[in-house]
Amino acid sequence: MAHSQFDQFLHEATCPAQESEKALDQDSFYGLYTSWCLLAETTPQAEPTLWAAIEQRVAPGARLRVTGPAAADYILASYPAVI
Repeated sequence: MAHSQFDQFLHEATCPAQESEKALDQDSFYGLYTSWCLLAETTPQAEPTLWAAIEQRVAPGARLRVTGPAAADYILASYPAVI
């Protein structure tokens, strides 16, 4: 079975967060997703579509952190003063 865009996004751009780490808020998570889409050369889905897909794939209360090239792209795009 082929993995969906959301499965690929979760696999390539997130990983489990440690209990002491701050979890991503919704705006940051969607920003990470749009950065991942840009790098993956795929069209981002609407935010409600993303949340519906995430609810099916991530356990309630699970904490995720950013990782990989999309994380770097998102951080640099969000905080241009670090460049």
